[in-house]
Amino acid sequence: MEVHGLGKRYDGKPVLSDVSFTIMPGEVVALIGPSGAGKTTLFRCLARLAEADDGEIHLLGRSIRLMRSGQLRTARRDIGLVFQQHNLIRRRSALHNVLAGRLGRVPLWRAMARRFKGDDRQRAYAALDRVDLLDFADRRADRLSGGQQQRVAIARVLAQESRVILADEPVASLDPAAAVSVLSLLRDIAHDRGITVLCSLHQIDLVPGFADRVVVLRAGRLVIDDAIKNFRSLPAGGDIYADQGEQ
Repeated sequence: MEVHGLGKRYDGKPVLSDVSFTIMPGEVVALIGPSGAGKTTLFRCLARLAEADDGEIHLLGRSIRLMRSGQLRTARRDIGLVFQQHNLIRRRSALHNVLAGRLGRVPLWRAMARRFKGDDRQRAYAALDRVDLLDFADRRADRLSGGQQQRVAIARVLAQESRVILADEPVASLDPAAAVSVLSLLRDIAHDRGITVLCSLHQIDLVPGFADRVVVLRAGRLVIDDAIKNFRSLPAGGDIYADQGEQ
């Protein structure tokens, strides 16, 4: 993923300004910054859920901003989204939720009828196995713990065959042990499968054990882009939140 000079404005007010970075396959990048820094807006622009006003976004060598609707639908098959609230159908099974990741790769009529082939089901079971939830395939999502629900969300993007994962505060609602477990899983999957991961976090103490690189947004601008070994030398992430009263 390559981002060059990305800008976004709402009502004439800049939310993102001249943001540029590159993430290689298999690389895990932590995105940090205070609330209101533009992290969620950046994710929305990268997936083209919001239209950027300036700059370029290249995914797997293709310009996202220049794509028409049909091309964009195809490109989004390669973009997996993981959110803080999991976005699961709570009354359906873990398997049912993971199969939702296959919707972009099956014919429309089959997707609407939710008639999945055996191969789709095998991919879903394999994804659940990868996140250590195979034994919970038939359990309703609302009967899983928060950490297990987030693992189902990760299994869903694996079943989707995502090549890029955008994770927006995926562990914000989890206890510390579950947060470490989920982030370790994301890191291992990225390294093992060559998946690009951009993950926003507020818990700075989790970053050194998770990411290969750190990018920091402040007031819509990229102020740090550095290897994790250099970030470790900053006490508690340095003054990232200092100006915002969130240290």
